[in-house]
Amino acid sequence: MMSFKNLAALLAAFTVLAAQAQSVEVREAWARVTVQGQKVSGAFMKLTAKENTRLVGVSSPVAGITEVHEMKMDGDIMRMRAAPDVELPAGRTVEFKPGGYHVMLMDLKTALRKDGTIPLTLVFKNAMGVESKLQVQLPVRTAAPGADAHGAGMKH
Repeated sequence: MMSFKNLAALLAAFTVLAAQAQSVEVREAWARVTVQGQKVSGAFMKLTAKENTRLVGVSSPVAGITEVHEMKMDGDIMRMRAAPDVELPAGRTVEFKPGGYHVMLMDLKTALRKDGTIPLTLVFKNAMGVESKLQVQLPVRTAAPGADAHGAGMKH
């Protein structure tokens, strides 16, 4: 039988984890729509941490593999690579967007339908090394919030 002291310690631990997960704000999150048979998609968002934090993992039940990737120029060639973690400096927004950091959803188990939602779990580690998780529901869209489906902002 659990003592009051043990119960209080357990509740305190859950409160700390919940508070740490809430120390990262997620805005404008979305996942790109797919067609039947397509096995890869991307998820995008803006993350703002209240304290120095790192995004150290992602997962989703809709994909066999979920990873953070970064696209950046290497000379005159755009390269994409898996990013083991992403620094989230206190008070600064880090944008996950096409052509930069993004979440890769690979080996999709089902098509991502427009106007649906998918679950995504973000795993953070603070400066003290304590991990926390934040579960979010991402709307499935053809374009980023505020962009039109014809490529707003693209130069022709």
